[in-house]
Amino acid sequence: MPIMDKIKIIAQYLLPQHSLSRVLGCLADKNMGWLTTQVISWFIKRYQVDMSAARLEHPQEYKTFNDFFTRELKPGMRPIDSDAQTLTHPVDGAVSQFGAIDTDRIFQAKGHHFNLKDLIAGDASDAKVFENGAFANIYLAPKDYHRIHMPIDGTLTKMTYVPGDLFSVNPLTAQNIPNLFARNERVIAWFDTAVGPMAMILVGATIVASIETVWAGTITPPHKQVQHWNYDQQTPVHLKKGEEMGRFKLGSTVILLFGEDAIHFNESMAPEKTTRLGTPMACFQTQQQVSIETEETIQQAPELDALTV
Repeated sequence: MPIMDKIKIIAQYLLPQHSLSRVLGCLADKNMGWLTTQVISWFIKRYQVDMSAARLEHPQEYKTFNDFFTRELKPGMRPIDSDAQTLTHPVDGAVSQFGAIDTDRIFQAKGHHFNLKDLIAGDASDAKVFENGAFANIYLAPKDYHRIHMPIDGTLTKMTYVPGDLFSVNPLTAQNIPNLFARNERVIAWFDTAVGPMAMILVGATIVASIETVWAGTITPPHKQVQHWNYDQQTPVHLKKGEEMGRFKLGSTVILLFGEDAIHFNESMAPEKTTRLGTPMACFQTQQQVSIETEETIQQAPELDALTV
């Protein structure tokens, strides 16, 4: 490993991750006039942010850095694929890893896996739902749009906040810090969908000031212990495919979990592949479709001649 990469990894263990993130997050939420404009202008240039896609294109139109970072897109900039059997990408970003869950192990990077139960901070029954299922891990770079949208229609059933570290989640860190996504701070939202249970996990990282959801507002900070929220028919939260479900104030990673045989990833999926909100990610068949196709196959099968001895 190059010496500079080693220094970057070691520094993450030494930095006061939470204190640094909270202080910078507080500053990012303040209106500091011309200074805010200068910081936003520097950030746009440094990370080559495409402001032509934003509803507000100019740095001076944002009162705070967080307003800029969670900026809206212009209407129609990310059309949502309308195929009812298609799941769409929930964010602009890049695929970190994706594929099958090996019983209860999820691939992180070469030489590293993490445990499903650790990731969702749940009990055995929670983990069982996703065993031998599928996952997709999508990384949001600083230049990306940082609102998270639904890949499929869903009804929220519960949410969990898990305190943890705030390591960076960039590719270098993923390759060198074991159990990264199961040790960082995160918010887990469970949904009932047409493909069965789906979990959307919003992973915190260095300088991520907060994670928000559209139904509960700011989730992180301030909790210091695992927190659980249950949603039932008395407090229904229904979100359509393409609707916003949350946002990062400074960027991080979204992990999607699905049950066994629930979905089939598109052939275009690949590690480091750029993702665009609303474009096809995976497909599925409803149980009704599977039953109809099975019945048609049986009806079309040729009759076998009776065997004689």
